[in-house]
Amino acid sequence: MNYIIDTSIFLWYISGDSSLTKKHIEIIQNKQNTIYLSVASIWEATVKQTIGKLNLPHKAAFYLPEQRVKHKILSLPITEDALSELHNLPDIHKDPFDRIIICQALANGYTILTSDGLIKKYSVETI
Repeated sequence: MNYIIDTSIFLWYISGDSSLTKKHIEIIQNKQNTIYLSVASIWEATVKQTIGKLNLPHKAAFYLPEQRVKHKILSLPITEDALSELHNLPDIHKDPFDRIIICQALANGYTILTSDGLIKKYSVETI
C-alpha cells in the first residue's frame, strides 16, 4: 500500500519520539508498504527551523532528506496534478503544507499517516 507520512509523524519517527503510535511504526517498517515524504514537509520544516519553531541537529533542508533516504522513505514531488486538487478542498485546514499533502494524497490515491485531527476531516484516507 502507498502512504504519505506527514511532517510530524516523520519527525517523530526519525527521532524515536514516544508520541508515534505502534500502528504508524508498523506501517512505516512494513516492507510491503511504500512510504513517501512530500517535499512540502521539507519546505515546512525548513521554514519552521528558520523562524525558530523547530529544533533539529542540522539544517532541515539537508538533514531531513538524509534521514528520508536512511529510513528508505521516498520523496514525493509537488505536481501540477496535485495542486489542481486545491480548488476542491473545503476550507477546514489553514496550514498550506498540510493542504498540499492532502492534495497529493487525493491526486495519487495514497493514505496519509497523521496525528492531525483536521486532516482527518477531509475526504482522504488517513491512519
